[in-house]
Amino acid sequence: MTDLPRKAVTRTAKLAALPLGFAGRSAWGLGKRLGGLSADLVGQELQQRTAEQLFKVLGELKGGAMKFGQALSVFESALPDELAGPYRATLTRLQEAAPPMPAATVHAILAERLGEQWREQFAEFDDKPAAAASIGQVHRAVWHDGRDVAVKVQYPGAGEALASDLAQLGRFARLLGPLIPGMDIKPLITEMHERVTEELDYGLEAEAQHTYAQEFTDDPDVVVPDVVHQGEQVLVTEWLSGTPLSEVISGGSQEERDRAGQLLSRFLFSGTMRTGLLHADPHPGNFRLVTGGSTAPEEWRLGVLDFGTVDRLPEGLPPTIGTVLRLILDGDAETAYELLREEGFVKERIALDPEEIRDYLTPIIEPANAPEFTFDREWMRGQAARIADPRSPAHQLGRQLNLPPSYLLIHRVTLSTIGVLCQLGATVRMRDDMATWVPGFAPTDQPPPPTRPTETAEHAETAETAEQAETADSTGTAEVLDTAKATGTIEPVEPANPTKPTKSVEPDEAEPSEAAS
Repeated sequence: MTDLPRKAVTRTAKLAALPLGFAGRSAWGLGKRLGGLSADLVGQELQQRTAEQLFKVLGELKGGAMKFGQALSVFESALPDELAGPYRATLTRLQEAAPPMPAATVHAILAERLGEQWREQFAEFDDKPAAAASIGQVHRAVWHDGRDVAVKVQYPGAGEALASDLAQLGRFARLLGPLIPGMDIKPLITEMHERVTEELDYGLEAEAQHTYAQEFTDDPDVVVPDVVHQGEQVLVTEWLSGTPLSEVISGGSQEERDRAGQLLSRFLFSGTMRTGLLHADPHPGNFRLVTGGSTAPEEWRLGVLDFGTVDRLPEGLPPTIGTVLRLILDGDAETAYELLREEGFVKERIALDPEEIRDYLTPIIEPANAPEFTFDREWMRGQAARIADPRSPAHQLGRQLNLPPSYLLIHRVTLSTIGVLCQLGATVRMRDDMATWVPGFAPTDQPPPPTRPTETAEHAETAETAEQAETADSTGTAEVLDTAKATGTIEPVEPANPTKPTKSVEPDEAEPSEAAS
């Protein structure tokens, strides 16, 4: 395979094979049961075969197909345990790997984007990819100045494949339901499709990553590799070593799980306030537990990768979120209800009982109501079942609530992060993080959360850069990064073809030991 299969008819046929294959295996399973085999044994084999096909198709197609699979992977903890096993291992593999692009193709892309003498930029370059993901893959290398770096290279045809896959998956959403029982797949695909353009804009991704890297420089809890060099469809960033979060999930000690979970919670709530950007792709392939050889858990940090999808929130998370949660926890359902109506969560033509809304939300926000909370799959499955069961009051109420468009990505990121915390089985002091970083959540006797940092000139520059990012497009990105280039933080790229302008920056979406989308 030299690049992504680009013909729409080919990709559509492969994606269509998922629900059709499930139907065929269901008929096969019925035949086996009629033949006298145990329904449990037949069911287990059916699920395993479906899971294997899911990985094979989504992994080989990459593009939007694989990105869809990665998004599903963080929700496996909501599946009933008898169904989760086969999908757990299969979807986890999508978080860290995909069939790689041949070295010859990689070399051709680098020659086209960085110039025929591209090897002079590197002291070493490993042709074997460190990771491959939905729209590109990552190679480990040594930059010409001796720094270990990750080189992200976009797959040929990635843009076309990403848009085509999500369009086709949208058409198949109802048929794909049986692949992940209990999942409402269509809204997930719709939201991903709306962000296709941003996903492919490596200039915006590099700008976001640089903003985070500068803000979290020397942070005791979080480390973000900075951008080193950028070019069309290629991004070079600092290499980040550490234990992939997927490995902590599958075999980490409880100490590792708890520390990783605490850091993930802290990053979710603090990152947006500190940078004005919400990291919006929180699957385990995008995180590392960085110990640096230390045996002291309090010194371990969370490595964060892949900033291809972000939500621009210059003032941090909307204060309505924290205020409503605090009011619900304090028992003031009436005021919380009025705020939800004002923000559009309850439409004007609908009248609901404030106490019923409190009953609906209270179990979901349980982690914010205790000094510490242990996330696990059983709790996640209980919440999913309560809301998904058409017979339950929670399901009936949920159907009458509205999610304003400005909250869509915030909602998905929060749910995805909680899904990862449940996969970790981590005990986390989430209430403390929310009180510190979520506007409106702190009790009235506590100081308000810090605003965007302004204590130092560096923080002020970071805030200004993030605000510029809110309105930057792929053309304006060069202006945002000029300051970083001038100070030597990011080295400029000479276009391979001087007559053809290049984007100012371009990360991809693959994640190695340093990045995996």
